[in-house]
Amino acid sequence: MIKKTTLLCVSLFTVVSYSFGQQKISQISRQYKKPKNIILMVGDGMGATQIYAGLTVSKKPLNLEKLQYIGFSKTNSTRFVTDSGAGATAFATGYKTNNGAIGVDSNGKAVPTILEIAEKHGLSTGLVATTDITDATPASFTAHQPSRKLQQEIAAEFLNSGVDVFIGAGEQHFTTRKDGVDLIAKLKKKGYQVSTNIDEITSFTTGKVAGFLTERPLAERGDQLSRTALSTINILKQNKKGFFLMVEGSKIDDGGHDNQIGVVIEEMIDFDNTIGKVLEFAEKDGETLVIITGDHETGGLTLTSGDINTGRVEGKFTTKGHTGVMIPVFAYGPGAETFMGIYHNNTIFNKMMAAFGFK
Repeated sequence: MIKKTTLLCVSLFTVVSYSFGQQKISQISRQYKKPKNIILMVGDGMGATQIYAGLTVSKKPLNLEKLQYIGFSKTNSTRFVTDSGAGATAFATGYKTNNGAIGVDSNGKAVPTILEIAEKHGLSTGLVATTDITDATPASFTAHQPSRKLQQEIAAEFLNSGVDVFIGAGEQHFTTRKDGVDLIAKLKKKGYQVSTNIDEITSFTTGKVAGFLTERPLAERGDQLSRTALSTINILKQNKKGFFLMVEGSKIDDGGHDNQIGVVIEEMIDFDNTIGKVLEFAEKDGETLVIITGDHETGGLTLTSGDINTGRVEGKFTTKGHTGVMIPVFAYGPGAETFMGIYHNNTIFNKMMAAFGFK
């Protein structure tokens, strides 16, 4: 269907149309053109089974179903089964590391993250999560610690991380501390607008933002993830050089650990709703690469029965921990075609570096 021709010094692109609800959207793959922005979206604990459970129950097709460029990530850390710290560190730094480690290689040496490298190149940066902002996945992009459990030390690293916007739970790690330091006051001195109210957080249109929200189940937080992701994009996109943003759908993992398939499904659909909003931005923008994946699968979920027509699904779990299966990687925008195939999770860092044109 798609014919590719190599032309010297000529940009080549292919366009494939998709429909997101009522909106027409074009999948554009531009060779020889790098994206200005990259948005990495991580569904914590999201494997192929979690995705299929979500699309079975959803009353409309998932946004993920409409993406053309799909690969698979081999998720092992220095062990066969990774945790979120090592999984996110692979994305963030390009290094396979020990389970529980944050922003360090397998020898415990601090290594630069894609967020830090983006900042050195003058790009704006952001982190958005529904769990503690100091938890394993977001922490791996800003901190360098031997253990993800050192959340107070991770919180302190946010002061000098340079990240422009970060929104998540975990305010207590910045306020109720063993060292007695009020990190909120220090953030304000560094120019951050700090708030614990989602309406105020999403009303900020410029400058640095530190948003702290209570970690709650979906029924209580509603569309918090999509609102905070879009408000962060609206701030970061003002940088003409571009931006890097990581958005985590954090609580798919919780449903897996608790063996609650209902939680897995509702969190999966919430994450996909946020994916839809981000893709709408990327389509209009035309210079944004969106990468969507999970760090690992959680729960060993198997779907044993269901009905696509009625939206019924039944499943069983084999563990309350993580598993070692490969995880889908979806991509959209300039450079999306490079995410096809099977590769190690730390290769995602290399692909992002190449897309930005960083050495």
